[in-house]
Parts: sequence; C-alpha cells; structure tokens
Amino acid sequence: MDAFFASVELARRPQLRGLPVIVGGAARGVVLAATYEARAYGVHSAMPMAAAMRLCPQAVVVPPDHSAYHEVSVGVMEVLSDVTALVEQVSVDEAFLDVAGARRRLGPPTQIAEAIRRVVRERYGITCSVGIASTKFVAKIASGHAKPDGVLLVPKAATVDFLRALPVGALWGVGERTEAALGRWGITTVAELADCDVATVQRAVGKVAGAHLHDLAWGRDPRPVSPGREEKSIGAEETFVTDEHDLGVVQAKALELADRCARRLRQRSLVARTVTIKVRTSDFRTLTRSRTLGTPTDVGREIYLAARAMLAGVDLRGLPVRLVGVRVETLSPVTVAVRQPTFAEVVDEGAGSDEAHREAERAMDQVRDKFGARAIRPATAISTPTSDRSTTTFQVADLS
Repeated sequence: MDAFFASVELARRPQLRGLPVIVGGAARGVVLAATYEARAYGVHSAMPMAAAMRLCPQAVVVPPDHSAYHEVSVGVMEVLSDVTALVEQVSVDEAFLDVAGARRRLGPPTQIAEAIRRVVRERYGITCSVGIASTKFVAKIASGHAKPDGVLLVPKAATVDFLRALPVGALWGVGERTEAALGRWGITTVAELADCDVATVQRAVGKVAGAHLHDLAWGRDPRPVSPGREEKSIGAEETFVTDEHDLGVVQAKALELADRCARRLRQRSLVARTVTIKVRTSDFRTLTRSRTLGTPTDVGREIYLAARAMLAGVDLRGLPVRLVGVRVETLSPVTVAVRQPTFAEVVDEGAGSDEAHREAERAMDQVRDKFGARAIRPATAISTPTSDRSTTTFQVADLS
C-alpha cells in the first residue's frame, strides 16, 4: 500500500487530499505515516513528531486509528486471496502473491496487477503499487520503484541488468551496518557486489550473509511464497460511503458479502458451519452475532439467509450503519464434511433445493473466472430490494 495509514485517513477525510498530512500521536510521539506531500519536506516514518513539525509546520496531524487500519488491511488481503491462495502477508500493508496458477484464469501478471489496484481503489479509496518479477526480493524492489500508485514489471531476462544499476543498500537485508561494512571493501553498488568473488563478500559481512547477498546480486532467490497458516475463517466487510439508514440497503450489501464468502469457500473446496455478522453504527459501536448452521455449506444463499436473520435482530438504537461484514467460520474440507439433506431437498430436488442453488452458484463461478469477479452479481446487491423475497435473482453484465 502507498503511505498506508495516511491513505486510509485521506479516504475518510477527502478534504485533506493534496495537503501534507502526518499520522502520529502527541508531540513526543513518532510519525507513523506521512503523505507524499509531507514526505517532500523530509518527513518520514519513525521520525520524532517534533522534528517532523519543524520540517513541515503546515502539516495536518491526524491521530492514528489502528482499528480502521486493521479493517482495511483485512479487506485488502481478502482481495488478494481472491486472486490466488498463495498469499504471504509480511506486514499490515504488504504481501507476496504467487500468480503462476492464476494466469490462465485472470491473464498475464500486469493484467492481474491492474485488476488488484482497481479493486483496492474502488473498495477502499486507497492506492497500492505492484512489483512483478520472477523472485520475491526483486518483486519487492520493483514495488518500491513503482511507488506511488504504479506497476513495474522486471522480466526474468532483465533481472540482473535491473539489479546492477542499484545501490547495494537496495538489496533485501542490507541495512546501515551491512552497507557500511561493504563500503569499507569498496562495494557500493549491486554491480560491484556481483563482480566480487564470494570470498571477499564473506570477509566483509560474514560467511552466510555474504553468500546470500552474492546470490541476490545475481537475481538468485529460491524462496517460495509461503501462506504460512491454515485458514480458520473467511470473511468480507465494507464501509458505506455515507452512513446508511435503510436496512434494505444493508441487507443487500450483506447478500453481496455472503456471495463473496461462498465463492472463496468453493475456490478452496471448503464448507462452513458458522456464520457471523458484524455491524458498526455511526457512533462507532461494533456489534457481532453468530449462528451455527444445521449442516456445513458453501452456498451463498444459505449464508445470506442466516446473516439476514441476524441483521433483523440487531438493535441499532435508531442509528445508521457505518459498516457491515459477513464471516464464515468452523471450516472443513468439502470432501470430509458430512452434509445432511434438508427435508425440502428430500421431497423436492427441483429448482428450490439447496443443491440447485449450489449448482447455480458454481455456474456463476465459471462466468466470473472467465469474465471477471463483477461480471455477474446478485441483482439485490445492486439495487435495494423492494420486497422481502425468498428467491435470489442475478444481474449479468454486458459481456459483448
């Protein structure tokens, strides 16, 4: 993400766009983030606030809201997980993706990058920069060169030439001390490091680090993208542009979120037993409700019906809704989950059965895989429903 904390604040306070903005605490605190307008004055993260204000006294200081940053971070990581299951989150605002398996479905990496940037911008009002390369560390360097709000592709054949033009401090793991140690041996650029024999580099920074840095200088980095942990829940949430008084609009958004959760379940061959909703009112009070289903499911309609029933029972105290979220938990592989057919399915295996809805939603998955995630959506997620209907209709985008 580009200036992540600051970007989230600008999305919430659009009147501050174009101004130097610093996210930080009291005068004795430190800078957590700064917009690029503030950075032009020399302000940077971890700088004492007093020093930052001396450099840029006209800056607007915004106190941090870590719960808001966490919400957006979770949402962005969910956007990435819709692209591929191979997502390695390395910080609140940064992740690696292995998109080799997604190319046939979503197109070349540059197209995937543009799609990610578009969705993040549309949903959260912030920008991100994407680096594309054949290795993780070159992709990371490329993302830095693409900032702000850009994409940089480093083809595999151009990797060494790209690296040789950089200062040695650009390499992953080269901090001030390592850079100084290399400098004492006359190594100040990646080209000089690559052209040195390994033994010289090892004498400068140590045996293990020296061999590793020499490999990086030649673009060698075999480390894979490692998701690292088993998924325990799948969720999606969105903050309304303006606080929403109409419960029908909130329910329509819940339908869209339930549909998104179900699709991710099917992509991972999982089913869920528990549905949880999250509602935040205009006074920033957050309410959660959970319900355990009779049988595990990967059907968006079933998830939505549970979410809708819980939404109807939430006491909003007459306040409008700021945020709504849907999450599914108690996950298990679809191959081992025991699913007991409902009475309606036993009596009538026709269009009204859950299996029929499941097949319909799988057909929707195929459309989305080919034409994009927004090619087909529940119609009630686009326009507010005028009545309490038990059926779900869908709107198909123009695919011509």
